Amino acid sequence: MSDSWQDFAVTLGVALLVAIAVAVAVAVTVRVLARRSPLAQHLNRTAAIPFRLLLLAIAGSAAVSRDAPWSGREDLGQWVELVMRILIIVSVAWLVAAIVLTLEDLGLRRYRLDVADNLTARRARTQAAVIRRLTLVIVVVLAAGAVLLSFPGVGAAGASVLASAGIISVVAAVAAQSTLSNLIAGLQIAFSGSIRYGDAVIVEGEWGWIDDITLSYVVVRLWDDRNMVLPATYFTSTPFQNWTRKHSELLGSIELDVDWRVSPDGMRAELDRILPTTELWDGRVKVLQVTDAVGGWVRIRILVTARDAPTLFDLRCLVRERMVDWLQASDEGGLPRFRVESVSRTASRRQPTGDSSGLFTGDAQSEERAARITGQLPIVTEDLPPRQP
Repeated sequence: MSDSWQDFAVTLGVALLVAIAVAVAVAVTVRVLARRSPLAQHLNRTAAIPFRLLLLAIAGSAAVSRDAPWSGREDLGQWVELVMRILIIVSVAWLVAAIVLTLEDLGLRRYRLDVADNLTARRARTQAAVIRRLTLVIVVVLAAGAVLLSFPGVGAAGASVLASAGIISVVAAVAAQSTLSNLIAGLQIAFSGSIRYGDAVIVEGEWGWIDDITLSYVVVRLWDDRNMVLPATYFTSTPFQNWTRKHSELLGSIELDVDWRVSPDGMRAELDRILPTTELWDGRVKVLQVTDAVGGWVRIRILVTARDAPTLFDLRCLVRERMVDWLQASDEGGLPRFRVESVSRTASRRQPTGDSSGLFTGDAQSEERAARITGQLPIVTEDLPPRQP
């Protein structure tokens, strides 16, 4: 018994030394390559731990399968081999996921979001985020299936499981209908281009940006830093506004209700003076028009453009404030006013007409008609006996 344990210890030690030597050689090679290759640099950070764990698992499994010190205890040997097999499966899944995610990150490095025209970058980031989550799900599912198949008896039970697969699939489809629909909607969103990371949208009457896109839900960061979480099917079945689907430049309006004595030419000159002094305006459009003049107001509409939605909001506020200041300082006649006219008139008293007949008053027939309706009938005393004193 001691000889078998000694042989196992020697075999295990040799296997571990080989694994350590391979790990050191690979680490040195990767560090040398990392000086020139960004891929090697990223792999050195993300895949080093799963790769070393895989080497140790392979070394332990080789030692166990070659010199097993537990002769006569097959159950213990099976459990040790099972642990080594599971460790290898987990390490391989971890390593594959790390490599795939590293490749995706490197592919996204050339797409920058901090530039003015970032439409392609936002589309690539959206698709990469969905593919990343889908990759992780596939790797985890495959690894979990491989681990389950490693247990004794699972293979024998496979026949009965496959026999009832039809019923199980129907039940699972009904139970997971919403989950599957959100999953399909998430993939559709990623590759259709309806929304992307950073898009300015209006959903449920709220304005915000697309902050996160997953396989099941989408997070919209609202203008006041609230987060609205919507299912992925919302963006495939419900109308919504996307202000930055093709480009980020937007056109906005400022409307002012002023008095009839306002000077549109003066307001137009003030607008020409305001816009060149701010960097919020992108220089594409500046229009001032009288769009309505009914009742007691004249409606002025100003159209301006900016490079994106937040900048446009700030520009609209700035123009509105400057126009209010200009009205107060330079054109007080344009300030809104309510006009009230005081009229003094003596009304002549109405004289009664000669004909006063109506439905219920005015003549004998009308009085009789009123009596029948109200129940106030006259008492006829001609046929009654005289009252006794």
